[in-house]
Amino acid sequence: MLRNIPIAMMRTFEAAARTGSFRAAADELFLSPSAVSHAIRRLEDQLGTSLFKRSTRTIVLTPAGETLYSHVGRAFDELRQGIDLVSSDRPAVLRMHSAPSFAAQWLLPRLRRFLETHPQIDLRLAANTEYARFEYNEFDLDVVYGKPRSEGQLVVPLAEELLTPLCSKEMAAQIRTVEDLYRVPLIQSDVKQIRWPAWFEHHGMPSPPLKGARFDRSFLAIAAAADGLGVALESTLLAERELARGDLVRPLAGIEQEMYYTGHYLTYSHATRRLQAIGEFREWMMAELGMPSSCSAAPT
Repeated sequence: MLRNIPIAMMRTFEAAARTGSFRAAADELFLSPSAVSHAIRRLEDQLGTSLFKRSTRTIVLTPAGETLYSHVGRAFDELRQGIDLVSSDRPAVLRMHSAPSFAAQWLLPRLRRFLETHPQIDLRLAANTEYARFEYNEFDLDVVYGKPRSEGQLVVPLAEELLTPLCSKEMAAQIRTVEDLYRVPLIQSDVKQIRWPAWFEHHGMPSPPLKGARFDRSFLAIAAAADGLGVALESTLLAERELARGDLVRPLAGIEQEMYYTGHYLTYSHATRRLQAIGEFREWMMAELGMPSSCSAAPT
């Protein structure tokens, strides 16, 4: 059946499904809305199934349409990526995934410098708590929180991070000793590798009952601490902008027993086809972190 369906017809379906509009698909493909509608009707006739639910103003994919689009969309994505790879007059596309707090707190403030110094790389960034799935060719590299366990990846440990109490200047006025933390609100970060109980244990003290604000992202805990909601136990790497601006301070600097750990890792697949672009991004990141460029990637 595939030989009987023109590629232009599938392209029309992909554009309509992706944009959710015959008119938008028509504008993208330089066709009229009626031409798009007729092409979709012919495709439905050939497949013997309805692909869209139509109303006066909207179109919605049917279950059959969603199934088809899940495959056709990936196919056209692969086609576009292939064209990008062989096109000499276009920037190399580098698809990056990152842990959300690292992306928001460390990467974005520096991203302009990378783009200005690497105009030959078209960086595309996504951020969530899922690890990138290199086997599905969704991303080229990933910055993860916590060492990845998947096989077939190269892993570069990023800079050691100082984990320390952080708060506003106003709240810091109440804190002179570690014991003073028992009398102020302690902000909790639910997904941190090291949390308040471990920090107090490191100081040979019992952890107080933890109440108050809880967050599942470091950038939220950092913002809450800057707004005076309490004391956050966070990385100075992630909070460096707030520390530099004076929005946050370290109330126990020089008093606490400092805790360092490696929280973030750069990882990418052995089989990637974009090693040159990844290498340039990695060298830039190492320089921004003040790490030696020779820092080796260990296989998992």
